[in-house]
Amino acid sequence: MLQNKIIRQIKEMRPWFHNLHLVNGIQTAPDHVLGDFPSFKWVEIAPFIPDDLNGWTVMDIGCNAGFYSLELAKRGASVTGIDIDSHYLKQADWAANLMNLKDKVRFEEKQIYELSKIKTKFDIIWYMGVFYHLRYPLLSLDIISRITGKMMVFQTMTMPDKEDYEARSDVDLYEREILSEPGWPKLSFVENCIAGDPTNWWVPNHSAVMSILKTCGFKVINRPSHEVYICEPDGNTMKSGSINDYQYRAATGIL
Repeated sequence: MLQNKIIRQIKEMRPWFHNLHLVNGIQTAPDHVLGDFPSFKWVEIAPFIPDDLNGWTVMDIGCNAGFYSLELAKRGASVTGIDIDSHYLKQADWAANLMNLKDKVRFEEKQIYELSKIKTKFDIIWYMGVFYHLRYPLLSLDIISRITGKMMVFQTMTMPDKEDYEARSDVDLYEREILSEPGWPKLSFVENCIAGDPTNWWVPNHSAVMSILKTCGFKVINRPSHEVYICEPDGNTMKSGSINDYQYRAATGIL
């Protein structure tokens, strides 16, 4: 029986981080510690994404078992999902086959930094739950800014802090106490672990998220929920020949 086969395959592919909703009410991780994850996030974000994505291309960075890739493919998008974990990519590919979406999605084992080598732009960059795991987070956004066509959906873990602050165009060398004031853009570094994960390196506050996105060439146009930012390219990417552009090229080997 097909249902029993699907349940057996789900068990064989444990553990699951995405709770995918499959045929006949079957779920891959119904007892997920975070609840119905990431469905509850998708419910908040979905109204801000066009219902008809036919003709649109999507890059899902850190796709895991493909929840978002599959939802966007259901709306008609052509989706490329990347992840560094072959276990999750196997789950994603299996789910795409089961949902008859293999003609709309493909999954690749790839590091985000490898995207510096591609020339293609994607209408949507889906960049959720990855930024704070990276050793070089701003480099990742500099790379993404060059391949974003219409929008980026961005999510990161953040630290509690007030959201507003008095922006300054310059800070005096001996005025650094202002950097400790509530709301000032901050990016906390985690030497060891958060939630047992040694790759949780960075935790910004909201002001830092906004400032970082701006300096990397993005404008925030919507905030569907806490820690989620929908952005569009603002045209202020690094100018050719600038010190930022030089550092980017040196870091990526694109000289």
